Amino acid sequence: MTDPTRSPMQVLVYSDDSAIRRSVVMALGSRPAPELPTIVVTEVATATIVRDEVAKGGIDVIILDGEAVPVGGMGVCKSLKEEIYQCPPILLLTGRKEDEWLARWSNADAVVQHPLDAIEVAHAVADLLRRRLVGTSDSPSAR
Repeated sequence: MTDPTRSPMQVLVYSDDSAIRRSVVMALGSRPAPELPTIVVTEVATATIVRDEVAKGGIDVIILDGEAVPVGGMGVCKSLKEEIYQCPPILLLTGRKEDEWLARWSNADAVVQHPLDAIEVAHAVADLLRRRLVGTSDSPSAR
């Protein structure tokens, strides 16, 4: 059961496409799984803002659109994982099944493929939030 006094968890969603950001937000709702705390989603459209927000701290899960332009989420993921100590877990949204090797290269913790399935997105984020709550988010393993 969720602790009602727990602060909401922070989720950052990056895509240059507002429709993709909106579909991710709708998939997550206010809580991607009943046993988890509520979430607050911050939507951003540029890689620079992603880096700024992550550097501030307090983000629990990052969702990056691998198809974003001009800076794709895979490159952003790779740099965050290499440059940020104890980087939050990252869900990477890829364009094709064939992009999974790039997701592994980028050290993504989870992968969901376009077109986005709301249930798959919610399950992936819920899994990353659970791992974050127990403190095991520092081992990258794209699925």
